Amino acid sequence: MPRHVIRHGRVIGDIWQVLVPRGDERPETLALPEGPLAVSLPVWKARREELLARATPVGVRLEPDDDPAAIAADLPRLALVAVHFPKLADGRGYSTAYLLRRRLGYGGELRAVGDVTRDQLFHLQRSGFDAFQLRDGADPRTAAPSLRDFSVAYQAAADGRPPRFRSPLPGDPRHG
Repeated sequence: MPRHVIRHGRVIGDIWQVLVPRGDERPETLALPEGPLAVSLPVWKARREELLARATPVGVRLEPDDDPAAIAADLPRLALVAVHFPKLADGRGYSTAYLLRRRLGYGGELRAVGDVTRDQLFHLQRSGFDAFQLRDGADPRTAAPSLRDFSVAYQAAADGRPPRFRSPLPGDPRHG
């Protein structure tokens, strides 16, 4: 069964293959499959030139301990940056997304992957994510509406929406 993701609020088929070395696999010798490919940071560092020379889109998958500054110079050439959430309680990916969007100016697809649930989507979106690959077994079709669960935000965030305290209240004479 093909995998689906939520991207810009719509459920679509996932075109990306992900390549992360397992066990004793070495980044330098992994076979690179055809098609759009997102690779781990060690594979990117070892095979950057080869990956950039491909005729298909390329992306990088960051782990919680990876520094997004390691790919800063290459961000304009990356179609996807996937940020891995290994477990629900690990919130480092929120900071990674904020850094990529606000400080490093990444404008491509920023995808949350791993242990991602419906309850996180609104806050992940506010941090800068625009695509979501939910945990295994979760249905993206029933989760996508949660991106609109809240009409008001109370904090500033990477999505650019002003927090409620910066918005005038209807009928407030101080705000014309």
